Amino acid sequence: MRGRIPREFIDELLARLDVVEVIDRRVPLKKAGKDFKACCPFHNEKTPSFTVSQTKQFYHCFGCGVSGTAITFLMEFDHLSFPEAIEELAGTAGLEVPDSGTPRSGDNPALPLLEVLGQASRYFKEQLRSHPDGPTAIAYLKQRGLTGEIAAEFELGYAPSGWDNLLSIADGDEKLALMVNAGLIARRESGGHYDRFRARVIFPIHDSKGRVVAFGGRVLDGGEPKYLNSPETPVFHKGSELYNLHRARSGIAQQQMALVVEGYMDVVALAQHGIDNAVATLGTATTAAHLQRLFRLAPAVVFCFDGDRAGRDAAWRALETALPLMDGGRQVSFLFLPDGEDPDSVVRQNGAEALRSMVGAATPLPDFLFDTLLTRTDMGRIDGKARLVELARPLLSRIPEGPLFDLMQQRLVELSGVTSRRTLPSADSPAKPARLGTAKSSKRLSPVATAISLLLQHPDLGKCLDLPGPVTQIEGDPGIQLLTQLHRIVRETPQITTGGLIERFREDDRLSTLEKLAARDHLLEEEKVATYFSETMATLEVQALAGSIEQLLSQASEKGLTDTDKTRLAELYRKREQLRSGDSSS
Repeated sequence: MRGRIPREFIDELLARLDVVEVIDRRVPLKKAGKDFKACCPFHNEKTPSFTVSQTKQFYHCFGCGVSGTAITFLMEFDHLSFPEAIEELAGTAGLEVPDSGTPRSGDNPALPLLEVLGQASRYFKEQLRSHPDGPTAIAYLKQRGLTGEIAAEFELGYAPSGWDNLLSIADGDEKLALMVNAGLIARRESGGHYDRFRARVIFPIHDSKGRVVAFGGRVLDGGEPKYLNSPETPVFHKGSELYNLHRARSGIAQQQMALVVEGYMDVVALAQHGIDNAVATLGTATTAAHLQRLFRLAPAVVFCFDGDRAGRDAAWRALETALPLMDGGRQVSFLFLPDGEDPDSVVRQNGAEALRSMVGAATPLPDFLFDTLLTRTDMGRIDGKARLVELARPLLSRIPEGPLFDLMQQRLVELSGVTSRRTLPSADSPAKPARLGTAKSSKRLSPVATAISLLLQHPDLGKCLDLPGPVTQIEGDPGIQLLTQLHRIVRETPQITTGGLIERFREDDRLSTLEKLAARDHLLEEEKVATYFSETMATLEVQALAGSIEQLLSQASEKGLTDTDKTRLAELYRKREQLRSGDSSS
């Protein structure tokens, strides 16, 4: 495990990166004034409220409140640990991560889980070759048309029948706990443990770096469930992982299209026939995170579903998920296979070109949307056309403003004959999400919180403005201590950005508070920021002077004041009155 990453390296890394470029490679951003915006990748929304500041090197969503730096974004969006995010960004910036030589326990708690998952994958592969029941699993794979070469490429394995095969190699409590946390072994309600995967062909599931993070198992004897996936674990998130994405990445990028199928076997069979851009979801409906990962690689996604009711319902859910992401020329289409067919059977019976032709003729999202709505209305009636408008309006309102939104509106007009803008959706018709943690909140910030917020947002202030002496001398005030600490960092690191300041507090309990203050909207024009900061510091100084005055008055009532104390008290009164009158000269 790499040791603690030096602070100086993190500062240099952030100085070389642009948070806009980092995020834009994953979530397309649009220029909005001096900042950039997008629909938030961390929650569903219709109106973009996810804001990225190039100046501050910081992002914030005014809808759900998430915020952070380029490092934070990779950790949350790509589900990376802190060291992994640093490694990823360092590679982008052309830097090599140094090692301080002192490992920290807990730097990457995922590593032990990944190690035990890798061991389990090797165990399952060995069982396919050597277990007495292995030939049964191999016969099943051959029956499905898979060769030994493709099985080896996809690292397929076999989990023997029995309840304690993996359990028997869990030597010690620590290994057992890791296997439980990795989803390999389950706890019995009555006590004890048992193997999760039994008598199944095993499909290892990999993350974007090709590391085994979970497994899928296909039953051999017709039992239920037919497919069994690993549960959610610290290293496996069904809502963001896609089966085979680490292999299909280059094929998707080259063909500028991703093909999403329903099962592992389909993916493996397609790969054997030369179709190398296929992925599958993992026992869950398509999520926005799935689509975002695919759209980072290509502008087009084709979903392949069974043509039955269940398949069309799944396709409709995928359509609803895709609507808020349909901007920047993106395309989504739907291929519905004939009854009894799946991609595996199509390529085995008719070859890869037959499936490619079907994919090329897939139904575009706009057609699928309107065709489906038309089956729910009687267009021979006036109220049927009105119903079409009512059904379409909430769906079209989810599409970001742009050419597709305009063309979908136009199509609705053509179908319904309704041209009144009062009845048609507009790009900004959805209610805007509440802005969390901004100045529009009814809660006002204290002067010290205001000063911290301004210094976070405008580190240059600390380079040209000193903290008043009376303020820095306040003892026992956590806010003043934090302000002083931030000011010192700014002085020591003149080029630091908002993101860099935030990153200094990653392991600090105050991180969440700092992120909220960094995102606070003070509704100030740029040229007035320095004046407002100076006024805030003056307010803090008045408060500090008042505290000193109160302390001396309390002393006077108890034991009197020396001549020196009296002189100091008079000076404090004089200074306070100067500040109140707006004259800060000594």
